[in-house]
Amino acid sequence: MVSVQVKASPGAVLPTYATAGSAGADVYAYMDPDTAIVLEPGDTALVPTGLFLEIPHGYEAQIRPRSGLAARYGITVLNTPGTIDSDYRGEVKIILINHGQQPYSISRGDRIAQMVIAPVQQASFVPADDLQDSHRGSGGFGSTGK
Repeated sequence: MVSVQVKASPGAVLPTYATAGSAGADVYAYMDPDTAIVLEPGDTALVPTGLFLEIPHGYEAQIRPRSGLAARYGITVLNTPGTIDSDYRGEVKIILINHGQQPYSISRGDRIAQMVIAPVQQASFVPADDLQDSHRGSGGFGSTGK
């Protein structure tokens, strides 16, 4: 298990796993208790969480949609998966979009996304004049089937 240090604004909810087998921890909205963000169909919003993370080097936090919000209301994370780098220390904010047909209201304490902590590796990018052939070649965007 990886330990992630979390500095939370007063009243912010720490990420929580819904079950013992959950890969993603629920992330909660954090704003003034008397304020709501209303996402009209097609709108986007940068939703604050009140959380500041210290992720160990060699790991990232991936921000992903909550399947229930997507299935029921068409609410999803715009840049899925969003990456929070290990050297970022600002507030975690979630970019949500409403792909649904109805306005959707977000209030403080609402579960808005999930966070997966995952290992990462940096690559060494080496200039090359030629690349080895492969079965797929340069085929892309559907070239391997439906």
